[in-house]
Amino acid sequence: TLFTPWFEQAKEAGVVEANAMSLATADDDNIGDRTVLLKFFDENGLVLFTNYNSTKSNQLGARAQAALLFPWLALERQVKIMGKVQRISTLESIRYFASRPKESQLGAWASQQSSSISSRSLLLSQFESMKSKFAKGEVPLPDFWGGYRVIPETIEFWQGRENRLHDRLI
Repeated sequence: TLFTPWFEQAKEAGVVEANAMSLATADDDNIGDRTVLLKFFDENGLVLFTNYNSTKSNQLGARAQAALLFPWLALERQVKIMGKVQRISTLESIRYFASRPKESQLGAWASQQSSSISSRSLLLSQFESMKSKFAKGEVPLPDFWGGYRVIPETIEFWQGRENRLHDRLI
């Protein structure tokens, strides 16, 4: 109920990448965090997309829990969400993938997220290879790429106030 208007207010206020969120994950050996983009949300949760072979995917597979943080500093606001995580359906991933610009679709095929490569030119070469491979027709959804839904269990809304008398609603 509160996330939707706050998200809309962040976009209307011109917050750069209002959909950028920090994603915290963990497995038995490591804790990871990185910035990812919220692609959509509804009453079922918040959805992001990634390579299923990435470090974050491996951590989500080991421990299907995550924390998200939206730092809307220009508004003196932040939203922290913690909850369970599940893969979305292949159909939902296909729908979203088809809506992406073709270059972004090709980038999903070319990039092996979290993998070390010897040079950037190797990545660019892989991108050009995918461009040639899918020059005619649609770019299909890679079987190693798709979405995750964070199902909120706790949502914390923080609003900065004068004299450090901030509001924090959980």
